[in-house]
Amino acid sequence: MFIKEYISKDYPAFGMSASVVEASEIAKDFGYSHVFIKKKGSFAGALSQSFLEESAAEKLGDLEIHFEKFAALEDGDILDLVKVFYTFGANVVPIINKDEKYLGYVVCDDLFAEFSRSPLFSGAGAVLTVQVNSLHYSFTEIAKIVEGNNAKIYGCYISAIHEDSVEITMRISSENLSSIDETFERYGYLVTHKSYQDEKEQLIRDRFGFFQKYLEF
Repeated sequence: MFIKEYISKDYPAFGMSASVVEASEIAKDFGYSHVFIKKKGSFAGALSQSFLEESAAEKLGDLEIHFEKFAALEDGDILDLVKVFYTFGANVVPIINKDEKYLGYVVCDDLFAEFSRSPLFSGAGAVLTVQVNSLHYSFTEIAKIVEGNNAKIYGCYISAIHEDSVEITMRISSENLSSIDETFERYGYLVTHKSYQDEKEQLIRDRFGFFQKYLEF
């Protein structure tokens, strides 16, 4: 999933002499958080649309000291974009080549649309999060536990890093979920989240419900 496969080209990078008001209006029309500026043919930086609305400057070049230096290389992976979107509070990221020439952009919505097609997010099955000491976690062991219970992993990632432990979230097939829980616990993992109903817990709730109805008679 390389960035160059998702580049759109209909949003311009403005010259230093471009009007602040015009650039702000175009960004607003597109619904984008930032405008992009080029200088002598090379990408120079970005300015937020909200900043431009409040600025009294006439030309973008007058605001060069405020340019935000963020962009992504065309040969990067789309995973590289996630941190850029988050760090700069942007819904659009400029894409450049190794010579710093502006090539186009990627929109946040397009990125998440691509992620949504991944089995990790869209596949059937259960979502399970386990916590383990950071010195002892192993994706090989996690896969062995899941597959040893005749289930499959559709996707897996580190969802949190604490001082002395990590949390790993995975989407797995729905077979043998209770035995997977038990095996993780036997190997020293703490199950911190699961999006499926545990069969034993459901059985206990059902029996408690029957007992309450019995007492009502």
